[in-house]
This record gives sequence, structure tokens and C-alpha cells, in this order.
Amino acid sequence: MYVALAIILSLLSGSALAAPTERSADVRVITHCSAPNTVALTFDDGPHIYLNEIVDTLRNSSAVGTFFFNGNNFGCIYEDASAERVKYAYSNGMQVASHTWGHKDLTTLSRDQINDEMARTETAIHKITGALPAYTRPPFGSYNDLVLEVADSRRQTIANWDFDSGDSVGASVDEQKASYDELANRHPNNVLSLQHEVHETSAREVLPYAIHKLQGAGYRLVSLSECLNTSPYIEIGSPAVRDGSWHC
Repeated sequence: MYVALAIILSLLSGSALAAPTERSADVRVITHCSAPNTVALTFDDGPHIYLNEIVDTLRNSSAVGTFFFNGNNFGCIYEDASAERVKYAYSNGMQVASHTWGHKDLTTLSRDQINDEMARTETAIHKITGALPAYTRPPFGSYNDLVLEVADSRRQTIANWDFDSGDSVGASVDEQKASYDELANRHPNNVLSLQHEVHETSAREVLPYAIHKLQGAGYRLVSLSECLNTSPYIEIGSPAVRDGSWHC
């Protein structure tokens, strides 16, 4: 009897130890919206040449998007044109967030390297807009415990997705539209979608179709923070004055 009791107590103890870790991971890694009947359209890999056009398409449809910016991927975020695009998105009511600096797989990096990838992009967005983002999307959606620890130390929430348009893996326009058709017909309670702003077809062909399809299905197209009922930024202030630190 004593042996059986010891085994039961051991199992209970193990469960008690495991549960907080699972709950902690759930809190720190977002893969779903929580507000009913909402879609958060999110766009990775910018700021790119189609950004302003995407912003205008969203605004003209009474929709909001969330942009996860790299510091130096398709171009340097501090370049005049890139910085102006970031400002344009932010000043037009879009949520801006970090996709880290050089689009590296964070799970292959050391703690200091992960911190650098996060810090440089957060700093750039803060300088350009005055807003310090509260959300980070790791490149490829890839993270491990070390990435989560660094993100937590930086007060960042990791945000991934539950619907992928497929634009980054070569899905054709028709295939992407079919994915949105299926999504609208399935009609989940909410959606956290992944698109990329660096593809012309995503900006000019798929996005207008997706907006029409999702709004026609009764969804509200909102920012990530609105679909989660959280704050998009750690702090909000005035943009910095351009100086010699604005370089990649």
C-alpha cells in the first residue's frame, strides 16, 4: 500500500511541476485570436515597396492589418524610403511589430545573438515611430525555450499564426484564393493569418480578394492586439530625430 501511495504522490508531484510550464508557454506564444468573429491579417518581411499600397487597400476597406518588420532583410529599415513606409503604416492606424533583424532562425543562435536580433529591430521601430512594439514574430515561426526566455526578458510576446496563405512557399494566386474560400466556408470563430508584404501578387491580387471574402463572411478585420484585447505597444512616445545611429 505504501509503495502504491508513493507512486501516486510521485505522479501528482510530476503533474504539478509540469502544468505551470505548459501554462507559461501558452501565455507567451500566441497562435490564435481570442475575440470572436475577428480576423487579424498579419504581414511579414517588410517594410517593402508594396507596404503603402497594402495599407491603402486595408484602410479603404475599413480594415486594419499588423506588420511584422525586419531590420535588414529585403532592405535596411533605416533607409529613407523604408522608414517612411514604417511611419505610413503606423500613422494610418496599422499595428507595427518586430520580425527580428536579419530573418535568422533564432533557434540556431546564442542568447546574446537572439537578444541582438530582437533589440535592434525593436529599437529601430521605436526610433522611427515613437512606439516600442510588444509583439515579436520569430522568422519561420521557429522558437525554443531560449528564444522564449529572451523574449520574456524583453517584455515581448511571441505571435505566430493559425492560417497561412501559402504565399511564401510558392502557392499560386488561385491556390491562395481557394484557401481563403475554404477558410470562409469553414468559418472558425477567429483567424490569425500569415501573409507576406514582399510579393506583388499578395498585395495586388490576393489581399483584395481575401478582404472581400472574409468581410462577406461576417468577420471584422482588426489588428493583432484588438483580436487579443491587449496593448500593441510597451510604450508610446515621439519619434526620434534621425542621426548617425540610423544605419544597418
